[in-house]
Amino acid sequence: MNLPNKITVSRILLIPVFLIIMLVPFDWGDVKILGASMPVTHFAGALIFILASTTDWVDGHLARKYNLVTNMGKFLDPLADKLLVSSALIVLVELGFAPSWIVIVIISREFAVTGLRLLLAGEGEVVAANMLGKIKTWAQIIAISALLLHNILFTMIPFRFDLLALWVALIFTIWSGWDYFAKNSHVFKNSK
Repeated sequence: MNLPNKITVSRILLIPVFLIIMLVPFDWGDVKILGASMPVTHFAGALIFILASTTDWVDGHLARKYNLVTNMGKFLDPLADKLLVSSALIVLVELGFAPSWIVIVIISREFAVTGLRLLLAGEGEVVAANMLGKIKTWAQIIAISALLLHNILFTMIPFRFDLLALWVALIFTIWSGWDYFAKNSHVFKNSK
């Protein structure tokens, strides 16, 4: 297993750590940031999520720079993204920070695209994420990060940046899913 794939696996392994910190009822007090406070566990969970999310850029950069792109990486990288984002979104619903219907739409798209990837793989095609899919992923990461941080970094803005970012992520999620199915519709035309 090459270094980019090891980094991708480390992103997957950070998910249970994130879940434990966010959901197990530890009481480590509050942390004050920019005059607002939030539970230390939420702050730590947000940092773990952000760290895990940045490894998405690192593994991709290393794979391309050193010509280490593999089919395993093309499979693992979007899987790691989907697992991380889905876990965080479900936690946000559990905590009451994100509307469940938006989370359902986002996760449903991820399942649908994963199913399409499996169909394509059955025909010998491994499709890497395109630019629209990458924008979707980063829009989701920004929205989730803002929600996990209780919108603290954006308190000076006269609107809820975290919720606006979640809507932007929803739009890119739907758009990129539509694009992915449109570009790969041949898999349905060729099915028996």
